[in-house]
Amino acid sequence: MKPVNVLIVDDHPVFRQGVRDVLEAETGFEVVGEAADGKVALQLTRELRPQVVIMDINLPTMNGLQVTRQIKAKQKDVKVIMLTGYDHEEQIFHAIRAGASAYCPKDVMPDDLVKTIRAAVEGYFVVEDKVLTKDGIEAWLKAKLEVLAGPMGAEPDDMFVPLSPRETEILKLVTKGMSNKEIAYQLGISHQTVKNHMTSILRKLDVSDRTQAAVYALGRGWVRLQDARNL
Repeated sequence: MKPVNVLIVDDHPVFRQGVRDVLEAETGFEVVGEAADGKVALQLTRELRPQVVIMDINLPTMNGLQVTRQIKAKQKDVKVIMLTGYDHEEQIFHAIRAGASAYCPKDVMPDDLVKTIRAAVEGYFVVEDKVLTKDGIEAWLKAKLEVLAGPMGAEPDDMFVPLSPRETEILKLVTKGMSNKEIAYQLGISHQTVKNHMTSILRKLDVSDRTQAAVYALGRGWVRLQDARNL
């Protein structure tokens, strides 16, 4: 029986090595590659065609949710296991909607990680310590949507990626403490365009100021902590 081919995606080399050690200690797994950022993860997934991608959310160049969505759009058979320190209910919802088969916190026990991967390969979904069928995950998503839609103030189709790429770029600069004028100069756009984007960001996130928007984005991994040293 052929081993399950796995690609590990995380920007911390020590953590990648730890996951590799866990899998190589088990029979039936082969780590075929590693990636430290989102764009490289996409490239390696296309080239190596792994059966399973173990994916962090907080990545350089593209976050793990965006990468997962693009992988599943073109390689539907690839199983994505989100393994991340962002253990938020909303983030779990977004990850499953993006196409992930499972969502695990980084402090997951090695045996549980192995069981999760095996379950995903067999076509199951693993969330909140539950192993679910396709019908089960659809029911889970429906239940979560009913809970989350109200406080988030968004339509279902807007909840996965509430911000456009340009809005995300602007919010990243906000977390660095840059003013609207500084952001406009940095991006080569008008001051009024930045103001318009900021208005849209505050509305989409249902927050009242720039600081709340930055904290919201940081808490969900949309902006990396390393990008916000000046916050």
